[in-house]
Amino acid sequence: MTTPAGTTPAEPTPARPTPAESASARPTPAESASARPTPAESASARPTPAESASARPTPAELLRSLARTRASLDGEEVTYWWSGDVYSWAPDEPYQRIFGFEGLNVARLVQDAEAGPDAYQLLTREAAFYLDPTTREILETWQDRPVVHVWNDPANQKWRPFPVPVTELGGQVCFSLEIPLSYPSPLPVGQYPDHSAGDTYKALELFQFFADRADLAGPEPSVPATMSWSRMSPWLPWMAQGQRPGGLTFHCRGRKLGSYDEVPERTRAYIADRHPEFAHAPEAWSEPNETSWTYFRKLHPPR
Repeated sequence: MTTPAGTTPAEPTPARPTPAESASARPTPAESASARPTPAESASARPTPAESASARPTPAELLRSLARTRASLDGEEVTYWWSGDVYSWAPDEPYQRIFGFEGLNVARLVQDAEAGPDAYQLLTREAAFYLDPTTREILETWQDRPVVHVWNDPANQKWRPFPVPVTELGGQVCFSLEIPLSYPSPLPVGQYPDHSAGDTYKALELFQFFADRADLAGPEPSVPATMSWSRMSPWLPWMAQGQRPGGLTFHCRGRKLGSYDEVPERTRAYIADRHPEFAHAPEAWSEPNETSWTYFRKLHPPR
């Protein structure tokens, strides 16, 4: 028998179960109870605290991931380059962008065998330059005062395992380092009344390093990365602001370069003409670290 196009043959109406048959198909209360897992079975399905903890990276594993992001586990030189701006602030005054800022850090990571298998030394030199906020040219003077750029040699760090703060950002991982600083100033007010904001140096440095989760899951000793850096600090010594209330905020971003040759040519030429050693990381540990404050003191010893 055929049917009109677009229709299907009629199907017989199914027989409905009787009330007795419907009732007999439902599970009894005892059967329903036996199908539910017991409290012991439910508890056994949940991971134990030990199992949950084992799924989290250890401080040593976190430090190793940070090391691959910040530097390279094989001891090869790694260059970070950044660019940004410097803003002034003072009571009852508007925030002002007074400088551009560009810098680089050349680092070598080595194991600190005396401190244990998961300890490192980060050996670095760091140069950075204050720029005209409009033209982005490297400044030599500011308000008729000579500009003292950043020549930190060394800028070393000792790394030990610690719970590195990590934020998951989809396919990326962010390592955050918040470093509050407070120590006796290398420039006491009594010796440097025009160049020191106070007898205690206080600042806040905020770093973020970003890497792809897929790269960190791989075997390479170094992974591509980007970074951000902010700093709140007193007036710079060469600005000669004395104890005037206020200070500076630095706001920069940058990336890990494939090599030092990727630093902008203008910046490489400036370094080559003045301090060519800043094209490479130190070969061995030394201390103390150089800062803008200790460098200014070297240029202007107390009388």
